Amino acid sequence: MKLSARIAARTVAPIAALALVGLTATACAPGTSGTGATKDEKSGTLRVWLFQEVSNKPKEQVVDAAVAAFTKEHKDAKVEIEYIPVETRAQRVKAAFNDPKSAPDLIEYGNTDTAGYVKDGGLADITTEFNAWDEAKDTDPTARQSVTVDGKVYGAPLFVGVRALYYRTDVFKELGIAVPKSQAELISTAKKIHKAKPELYGLAVGGAYTYGAMPFLWANGGELAEQSGGTYKAAVNSPAARKGIEAYTSLFGDDNCPAAKCASMGGNATVTAFASGKAAMAIGGDFSHSAVEEGSVKGTYAVVPLPGVTAGSIAPAFAGGNNIGVLKSTAHRTLAVDLMKSFTGKETQAKLFDAMGFLPTYKDVLADAAKKEPFVEPFVETLAAGAKFVPASPGWAQIDASLVLPTMFQEIVSGRKDVATASDEAARKMDAAFTAAG
Repeated sequence: MKLSARIAARTVAPIAALALVGLTATACAPGTSGTGATKDEKSGTLRVWLFQEVSNKPKEQVVDAAVAAFTKEHKDAKVEIEYIPVETRAQRVKAAFNDPKSAPDLIEYGNTDTAGYVKDGGLADITTEFNAWDEAKDTDPTARQSVTVDGKVYGAPLFVGVRALYYRTDVFKELGIAVPKSQAELISTAKKIHKAKPELYGLAVGGAYTYGAMPFLWANGGELAEQSGGTYKAAVNSPAARKGIEAYTSLFGDDNCPAAKCASMGGNATVTAFASGKAAMAIGGDFSHSAVEEGSVKGTYAVVPLPGVTAGSIAPAFAGGNNIGVLKSTAHRTLAVDLMKSFTGKETQAKLFDAMGFLPTYKDVLADAAKKEPFVEPFVETLAAGAKFVPASPGWAQIDASLVLPTMFQEIVSGRKDVATASDEAARKMDAAFTAAG
C-alpha cells in the first residue's frame, strides 16, 4: 500500500515528523545579525517559499486563488511562488536567514520550528498586525501558541493536525468488544484482541513514534518540560510523566506489539500496519485518513478520540501543523503581512481543507469542516478537549533531531534500561539542549 504524501510529511515532526506533521528542521541557522529590513516598499515582487507536496496540484490551485485575491487588492505587487522540497528546507532556510538579499519575503514552516527560527533572527514579530486582524480572534488557542514565543507572534497558523484512535469495527464486532473509554481499557483491549487474533497487533505502537506516545504522558499529568524564569527544564522524569511512559511502554511485548518488531516503528509504520490490516487499532492523524482509505481496511474502521485516564475523558494530543511567517529581512513588510493573511485566512483554509484535507486553525471554519466531512469530528473533539504543544524553546529542534525521546522509549521496551534510568538520562540530554539554546 502506498503511503499518502501527508502521512510522510506530517507524522514525523514536523515535520517528523517532528519529524508534523509538524516539521522540525534537523539543522537550524546560526544566530544572525543585521538582517532586519530598513525599508517597507509598497510595490514590487514578493517571493514566497512553500512546501512541495507529493501531490501538489490541489495546493497550487488554492495558493493561486489566494494570490489572485491579494493582487486584486494590491495592483502594484506581484507574487512569485516557489515550492521547495521538505527534505532540503533546513539548508534553504539557513541560507535565507544568512543572506537577506536572496531571501524570500514569506516562508511556510513546521510549527515546531518557530522558537528556533525566532532565535536565529529570521522571522518578523507581527504581534501588532496579528492582534488587529479581525479573523485572528477565532484562531484555536493551541494553533496560536504555535506561532508565539515569549508572548510575541511570529506568523500565522496555516493548518493544524492532531491524532486520534483508529479502530477496526469488524474486529470489535467479531470479538464482541466495546470501544475503550479509558487508557486502562485501551491497553487491556489491545492485549485481549492480540490474544484472540495473534496475527494482529492489538494496538500498533512504535518506539520511534514520539507523537503517539505523548498523549499517554500528558494524560497522566506529565509534561515534557516546565518553564521557569524564561528557561525550560525537562520534566519527563517526573513521577507523573513516568506513569505515562510506563503506560505507553506496557504496550510493547508479545501480548500486543512485540518489541523486536515495534521498537523501531515510527508513526508512518504504525498507520501502515493498520491500513494494511495488520493491526486492530492505531493512533493516527486526521492527515492519515486518505492513506487508511487507500488500504485494505476501507469500510471496516472508525475513529474516536484517544481516551484519557478517566473514563470518558480525551487524552491531550500534540497539535502539529504548519505556519506562514514573514521574514524579518523583507523589504515589503506591509505587503508581506497582507499576503500572509491571504494565505492563512478563513477562505483559503476552507479551500485547503476541501483540496488537501488540512484541518483549519479557526474554530468556526473547523466546525464547518466537521459538518462537511464526518471523519473530522473526532479530531475536532480532540482539539476542543485541549491539545498540547512542544516547549517553545529553540532547544527543541536539537532534542527532536537527536532522537532523545525515541531513544528513551526504545531503551525501555528493549529492556536495556528501566523507566527511571531512561527518563533521567533523557531529562539530562533535554536540559543540556535547553541550556545550550539559551
